[in-house]
Amino acid sequence: MSLSADDVAKIAHLARLAVEPRESEALGRELSSILDLVAQMDAVDTADVPPMAHPLEMAQRLRADVVTEEDRRERYQAHAPAVENGLFLVPKVLE
Repeated sequence: MSLSADDVAKIAHLARLAVEPRESEALGRELSSILDLVAQMDAVDTADVPPMAHPLEMAQRLRADVVTEEDRRERYQAHAPAVENGLFLVPKVLE
């Protein structure tokens, strides 16, 4: 696919990029090669390829769901200027 200078200008405008006219030709070639690569990947038949989250077959290591720290909420809130029902109260920022 070959992009014209007008195509590059439109893409730059949509991407909110400032592209100098002297850079337009080189950028057009680079974008065209990227679009050619995407077209090549799109042509590959992936109908029999199962979707995967990770390319390696790995089981995720999980840790035991146990409490590792004691509850210190009351100690932390003892120094707070305002607390209600176990929550820190803060001044309203938006009106």
